[in-house]
Amino acid sequence: MWLLSLFLPFLSTLAGPGDDALRERLKDANGVRTDLWVYNDIPTALEEARRQNKPLFVTFRCVPCKDCAAFDADVANGNERVRTLAQEKFVSVRQVEMKGVDLSQFQFDHDLNWAGMFINADGIVYARYGTQSAEGSDAYNSIDGLLHTMQRVLELHASYPNNRTELEGKRGSDRRIKDALKLPGLRNPAKYAEETNRGNCIHCHNIHDAEHQQALDEGTYTPDLLLKYPLPDTLGLKINRRDGVTIEGVLPNSAAATAGLKAGEEILRMNGQRIVSIADMQWVLHHLPKGDAEVLVEASDSGSRTLRLKSGWKQHDFSWRGSMWNAPPRLQVWLPELTGDRLKQLQLPTSSSALEVRWINMEGSGGRQAKADGLREKDIVVALDGKPFRMDSRQFNAHLKVYYKVGDILPLTVLRDGKSVNLKIRLVE
Repeated sequence: MWLLSLFLPFLSTLAGPGDDALRERLKDANGVRTDLWVYNDIPTALEEARRQNKPLFVTFRCVPCKDCAAFDADVANGNERVRTLAQEKFVSVRQVEMKGVDLSQFQFDHDLNWAGMFINADGIVYARYGTQSAEGSDAYNSIDGLLHTMQRVLELHASYPNNRTELEGKRGSDRRIKDALKLPGLRNPAKYAEETNRGNCIHCHNIHDAEHQQALDEGTYTPDLLLKYPLPDTLGLKINRRDGVTIEGVLPNSAAATAGLKAGEEILRMNGQRIVSIADMQWVLHHLPKGDAEVLVEASDSGSRTLRLKSGWKQHDFSWRGSMWNAPPRLQVWLPELTGDRLKQLQLPTSSSALEVRWINMEGSGGRQAKADGLREKDIVVALDGKPFRMDSRQFNAHLKVYYKVGDILPLTVLRDGKSVNLKIRLVE
């Protein structure tokens, strides 16, 4: 109880009358630890971080999203090790919307359903934590991984400002527009400007959505915009996910193998930036060109090695990304994958995939065009351009974004009432 008593004067300056109301409107069941988390108020927490000379630990959580809900609950309420460290060594913030967040200060992979950033009162970024992939929302996140990152952040903070040079690149250049509500590509800004509730909070992925829309409006959009924050796997590095910096394996014939990096050593720096997590590595890789590129990696045993990357190195499975769905072309059809038993009923090989048309969005021009070109609900999509499916629903939609553009014809083969039907669907949006 003495810890709570110690925190009460601080909390009285942070907790405004709208905090409980916002928690209630969002139904934020994990946002109840007011003795630990400053709720949705980064500026005030920054002032306290300066006063106490502590680093700021900010978690960004999209409350309505189910992905990462278990990890969020463990971090926010459940894990004693995180709670002790966050309370004693950090000023900790639970940010539940992007409205009002300084987008220049807090640059991270906005497709994440849970993300953590560590900064100091000068705005220097110590680290990012939070990684997702097509394997699943929690495949990379763990309490052990977060704790390792937190401990490394405390070491960096203890050495500040002597280590400022190796930290400066971790923030990123100032964005021209720092307020999410003012992003040119944000759809329905008037709705988002209203009082925040579950139906109008600005989700993290809305930032990427707005970036895509702005590029479309300006005629600069390319599918390469979807290749964000590649994993170190694209270099040939398998990093221990619970440790965050140790090389677990090096893929044969990869850029990492050619450069001479070895399993068992730690990644210390990339392009001069101090690395404390996998998300830190992704930050560096995100800013490299998609064509031929080089990245300087400093490892604990091998020293500094230059990895030479060939054009196309950023290609990866981005089908998990929420911002993918608003990128063109949009078919506007719900196509869940069939299970093994259903495939057997239809006498389809279990080595293939098949998607069932469950819903066609007639409010979207893409859905109306698909129906006009012959697609029907309950159709079973079994082939693309004459080739059997080898993709799930998300991968199919990602495939459209990379290999097709608005105006192209999408050749599909469907099963309808036991008969094979070939369709040519024009992609219009």
